[in-house]
Amino acid sequence: MMTEQRELRLPDEAATRHCAQRLAGLLQPGLLLTLSGDLGSGKTTFVRAVLRALGHKGAVKSPTYTLVEPYHMASLDINHFDLYRLGDAEELELMGFRDYLGPGSVCFVEWPERAAGYLPPADLCIELSAVAGSASARMLVGRACSAAGEKLLEQWLA
Repeated sequence: MMTEQRELRLPDEAATRHCAQRLAGLLQPGLLLTLSGDLGSGKTTFVRAVLRALGHKGAVKSPTYTLVEPYHMASLDINHFDLYRLGDAEELELMGFRDYLGPGSVCFVEWPERAAGYLPPADLCIELSAVAGSASARMLVGRACSAAGEKLLEQWLA
């Protein structure tokens, strides 16, 4: 399968939130999405905007220390992983990571490279990076890695 890729310049945090909100409306159960980028690139901000668009009203904190924060909405369960502090990919096995990857939920995984070789292939890989010379502009690169990811990317960043 060819890997489809799209790039989008996001001039500020509001644009990043809007982009995430568009994605939220297209999510289907069973998807695995990864978020890569340096510290402070906006990965958690992106997931927070997705959750808000899906109707979550409570706090959305980075799961840096807990590794996962589950959110149960009326329409969809979202599992937000942050693997930054993961010592060993085996820790994911011990916490029952594969149980979160079900047909009834969507999983967002920050820092997927920390579990390379353990994570199943993502449907959509999102990379966020700061734009030089700007405090809030970001470059978003979306890469489809499955047929479901291609469909999602096409609808999202058409």
